[in-house]
Order: sequence, then C-alpha cells, then structure tokens
Amino acid sequence: MGGRWWKVIGLAGLAGVAATGVVVARGERERRAYTPEQVRSRLQERYAQSQAPASGKAQAPAPEKAREKDRG
Repeated sequence: MGGRWWKVIGLAGLAGVAATGVVVARGERERRAYTPEQVRSRLQERYAQSQAPASGKAQAPAPEKAREKDRG
C-alpha cells in the first residue's frame, strides 16, 4: 500500500514538471515574437526613462562620463 502513494506522488510531480515546461515554452515564444528592432527600441526607451531626472533621487552619471572618470 505504501508503494501506491509513491506512484501518486511521482505522477503528481511529473504533471507539475510538464505544466512548468508548458508555461516556460509559452513565455519563450512570446519573447521570440519581438523583432530585433523592437527589442532595441524598447531597451532605448527604458534607458531614456532611467536617465530622466527623478524627483528627490540622486541621478547616476551617464555611462560616457563614468568612463571618463575611470580613465583620468
């Protein structure tokens, strides 16, 4: 009788792994649906938003200025 429980637990585990795989595959298909231009434009938008002055927060230096400081 104890062996039967192990079978049930094993089958439930396999069903969970399969369901997780389906969710991951669906998400991957959605990510691959973007063209490289769309990805680039979204990244540029996010970068521009991160560089916009925020109220009451210190702004990080621009990457170009940070590189200049490292050089000299």
